[in-house]
Amino acid sequence: MEKFGYPATLLKELEHWVILLRPAQVTLGSLILAAKGDETAYGALPLAAFTEQGAAVAAIEAALAAFCRFEKINYLMLMMVDPNPHFHVIPRYEGQRAWQGITFADAGWPGPPQLSSSVDLNPEQIAALSREISANFR
Repeated sequence: MEKFGYPATLLKELEHWVILLRPAQVTLGSLILAAKGDETAYGALPLAAFTEQGAAVAAIEAALAAFCRFEKINYLMLMMVDPNPHFHVIPRYEGQRAWQGITFADAGWPGPPQLSSSVDLNPEQIAALSREISANFR
């Protein structure tokens, strides 16, 4: 979680999961859904984490729908560098979205997201975007 800026990027904390702002914004509203435990395999998470994951996904989709009006959403579990279960949550849209004068294009639309095409935010932008998105969580 620390690799993704925790605790500064924390949007919502549940019992088994945290929802974080992804500092490198592939598209506007890119998040991380990360398991809080020490498990290094998705299948090793406790059963309650899988149940709670449904509530986390519903909260993410409601918050991002209000914030950036995504057309599709991708959940990517890559775990190549970071061994703990986590998903890169990438809202998808045709064209661009703008926030505080910064343009965020979905470079891969309508294909797979292009993770290397991202906007890196500075600490002040991360704080401001975190506040704005977290206001959309119930």
